Amino acid sequence: MTPLATHVSVFLRERLPLERQASERTCDTYALALRLFFEFAAHRLKIRPSALALEQIDAPLVLAFLTHLETERHNCPATRNVRLAAIRTFMSFIEYREPSALAQIQRIRAIPMKRTDSRLVDYLNSEEMQAVLDAPAPDTRGGIRDRAMLHLTYSAGLRVSELVGLRVDNLSFDPRLSIHVLGKGRRERALPLWRETATALRAWLALRPTGKALEVFLNARGAAMTRAGFEYVLDKHVQVARQHVPSLATKRVSPHVIRHSCAMMILQSTGDIRKVALWLGHASTQTTEMYLRADTTTLLEIMNATIPPNLRKGHFRPPDQLIKLLMTG
Repeated sequence: MTPLATHVSVFLRERLPLERQASERTCDTYALALRLFFEFAAHRLKIRPSALALEQIDAPLVLAFLTHLETERHNCPATRNVRLAAIRTFMSFIEYREPSALAQIQRIRAIPMKRTDSRLVDYLNSEEMQAVLDAPAPDTRGGIRDRAMLHLTYSAGLRVSELVGLRVDNLSFDPRLSIHVLGKGRRERALPLWRETATALRAWLALRPTGKALEVFLNARGAAMTRAGFEYVLDKHVQVARQHVPSLATKRVSPHVIRHSCAMMILQSTGDIRKVALWLGHASTQTTEMYLRADTTTLLEIMNATIPPNLRKGHFRPPDQLIKLLMTG
């Protein structure tokens, strides 16, 4: 029997971070998927997770795990696909280390992804976004930090991981304030900042404690802001903004909704999907096309540019009262 522990250790400590240069968040996502799978497999096989062997990991077991995710953990198809992608990548890694398991691994890798609904993206309009940006108090240290975080997230279209991972040495002050972002897939981009965003960021930098964490945004303890911390900050200020803009009460505002709002603002301002992709750091405009489906302005332009078919003229004549009485009787 071939133990799995060694393969898992090399995969998570060497293959992903060193050879593939995956981000810390990507490594965490893979580790979570494998942990859930191995816990399920151990419970099903009635053994300890550390006792699992490669020969016990087969396609029926993986399929049972995927069913467990959807029926018992109530995960959506997209989450199910993320877990499956991690398992398939791990098995592909083992394929070259254990050639004798080739057929077994290929059956696992042949498990298809589940098709998911292509939903319209959620985003905030300019009035709603302005209310969120105005929510932090400009006369407190925490409010100045929160205002800078929200302005930067929106104007630069940052992922929450890009925001909390932004370091002071990623800022450039010459000739104007700009930021250097290392995004998903290790794609780098340099973004200039609006004057208003730069003003908000400079105000925070003037108050930011020195000699502690290297990240730009710190929590109350002086440590780097976390994803959960920013989500808490955002939710707090959305609650305030809802008192001024009632339409926010019907919307779930997450950090990624702020990123979507930035994308829609750029698309409506420029009309160029390529500029949106460049600003957000997308590898392909195919990813960015989802904003076209949600942009009613673009769709209205398409409708106005087309010639509709003629409507056949005619007049409705109600039936004779006697005939109508006989029909209803």
